[in-house]
Amino acid sequence: MIRKNPRGDLPQIDPSAFVDPTAILCGLVVVEENVFIGPYAVIRADEMDADGNIDPIIIGAHSNIQDGVVIHSKSGAQVTIDERTSIAHRAIVHGPCTVGNGVFIGFNSVLFNCTIEDRCVVRYNAVVDGVHLPSGFYVRSTERIGPETDLAALPQVTADASDFSEDVARTNNELVRGYKSIQNEF
Repeated sequence: MIRKNPRGDLPQIDPSAFVDPTAILCGLVVVEENVFIGPYAVIRADEMDADGNIDPIIIGAHSNIQDGVVIHSKSGAQVTIDERTSIAHRAIVHGPCTVGNGVFIGFNSVLFNCTIEDRCVVRYNAVVDGVHLPSGFYVRSTERIGPETDLAALPQVTADASDFSEDVARTNNELVRGYKSIQNEF
């Protein structure tokens, strides 16, 4: 469902993107080319700051927002998901938040008030809260990363983890083409 927010902003969706009919996109959401948005995803840019302003939620080209993902933002703060990034099933991205290029965010993970730079991998059930995570870092499953975390103790993304991330992005890009070809059938 594509709908306006209370201020009247409508999502802007590139014609090459696929948005599942069960997904909800509300307000100042920008979906770039060849993006996959899966079933029951919710992307809401509807809260305003004290002056009535809302920054956009931007989903970069060739990224995928999988089933049940929630992307929202506090008081109209911006959320940016850069290109070729995968946000896996039931993850929550709550702004303000910036997620770089080629990032993988695992199932049920939570991102809040953070920046995650390019090529990072955040595995399932992890939390990244209030921290700037430099490029190429690997967050293990169930780990909590915050301002008190010693980033030097975090491992770098391995070649296997990088290959996995790239394969997920490639697979979802193929889903865009597949679903676009049959979208008039449902």
